[in-house]
Amino acid sequence: MTPVVFASERLLFTPATPDAGAIPTIFAFPNEYSVGITSLGYQVVWATLAMRSDIQVSRLFTDCHEPLPGRPELLGYSLSWELDYVNILNLLEFLEIPVKSAERSSDHPLVFGGGPVLTANPEPFADFFDVILLGDGENLLGDFIDAYKEVRTADRKTQLRRLAQVPGVYVPSLYEVIYQESTGAIASIHPIDTEIPAKVEKQTYRGNTLSASTVVTEKAAWENIYMVEVVRSCPEMCRFCLASYLTLPFRTASLEDSLIPAIKRGLEVTDRIGLLGASVTQHPEFEQLLDFLNQPQYENVRLSIASVRTNTVTQKLAETLAKRDTRSITIAVESGSERLRQIINKKLTNQEIIQAAINAKAGGLKSLKLYGMVGVPGEEMSDVEQTVAMMKDIKKAVPGLRLTLGCSTFVPKAHTPFQWFGVKPDAEKRLKFLQKNLRSQGMEFRPESYNWSVIQALISRGDRRLSPLLELTRHYGDSVGSFRRAFKELRGQLPELDFYVHADWSTDQILPWSHLQGPLPQATLLKHLDTAKSHFEPPLAVSIR
Repeated sequence: MTPVVFASERLLFTPATPDAGAIPTIFAFPNEYSVGITSLGYQVVWATLAMRSDIQVSRLFTDCHEPLPGRPELLGYSLSWELDYVNILNLLEFLEIPVKSAERSSDHPLVFGGGPVLTANPEPFADFFDVILLGDGENLLGDFIDAYKEVRTADRKTQLRRLAQVPGVYVPSLYEVIYQESTGAIASIHPIDTEIPAKVEKQTYRGNTLSASTVVTEKAAWENIYMVEVVRSCPEMCRFCLASYLTLPFRTASLEDSLIPAIKRGLEVTDRIGLLGASVTQHPEFEQLLDFLNQPQYENVRLSIASVRTNTVTQKLAETLAKRDTRSITIAVESGSERLRQIINKKLTNQEIIQAAINAKAGGLKSLKLYGMVGVPGEEMSDVEQTVAMMKDIKKAVPGLRLTLGCSTFVPKAHTPFQWFGVKPDAEKRLKFLQKNLRSQGMEFRPESYNWSVIQALISRGDRRLSPLLELTRHYGDSVGSFRRAFKELRGQLPELDFYVHADWSTDQILPWSHLQGPLPQATLLKHLDTAKSHFEPPLAVSIR
């Protein structure tokens, strides 16, 4: 019997009737239904599959599923959060499919995966996937299915070799990684023969019609929300930012042809709209979008905006949000230090940050949330002290506006200029310094767990030697202690935790993802790194040239 959660769905697309020979497919999200169905990426891929008559797709979550095929041919996962890998393995076992791709036979489905975590660095998960899709799904998903249909009746080896020819399709088992020693750096990564592409290039969709919700449901984590992707990527290119560098170039949805028609479709089924994107307010026609939403017939619409660039927080924007049931706005400032913002390419002044707070209050918002970061390459303790000073200045400028600083620890991400830097161990002390000095001023401080940052860095910089470690760790729990225990058990088979997490890597080093081409070549990333380092005071003694 279909669970009641699916009965609550209001679809904004028409599923196709599967053909007699349609490919039986399971599309899974490795978390609960309420979380998965709130992922716009998951919604869009599911709808794309469901609108194909040559695919018979069933959805699978950790807490419920649609009727599943007895012998699926394809099993796909969308991975948005690193630690959800545990549920990927659990769901494989639930389906009685071997966890490791090397142990699967023609009796098992091809297991494929996509999403931001796998596109950034799939290597720690290499043992678990037959196929990984790198990049935007708009064209890539169709190319993958069409190629699979060509070899549907072939043996598994033939299938994988054919799929590896599709741009953006990565088959980890067809690439060999050689290490300088078992606990050392990578010596080389190359395809097993000359017929396999030496590099796999992330695929980029370049159209101006971006994603919008395909389903609205009260069972979603954001109840009854209809999501519209306003922009993709971010033009600011902060040096640490995966959301910018991995998804370049910056693309904007067409206002008349895409955004407004999409919003009108959503408003037919709900009064809650979410505008998504890494820098929504930098859409060139954002003012016109606000004017559209400010029309009298939409005065009951509840509006949420994912991310707002600080110097685009106008009084008009604040008034629009306040009228639309929003009490708070969030801006990313990273630091109160002008020098540090130069290092990370955050084009902001403290005065612009204070002005954003003034505009937010003038527009009727009750609170302002700021995002900061500690442990950024080149950071000194004086920079952290300047963040406290900035927060005090904001409080003085806007008495009565509730201020919250959320703060994370810098984590190196693949395909960014800061991928060569490690996590600073003293970042934890800096979080505690901020906590002590801000809470004493009556401001709310919300630090992200330093230990979680360590785990995130491990996975974001990991190579495929981590696959056995991840398999081991899921039985111990998702704490740093569990990972340390697994490292101890596998000692001699891979480098220590510090190698992946805290070490600064040489720019001459072969990176785990060196065979996977992101939007920018390494030479460009190195130029951006050099620009960042020109602002270091005093110079850091690291191995980075």
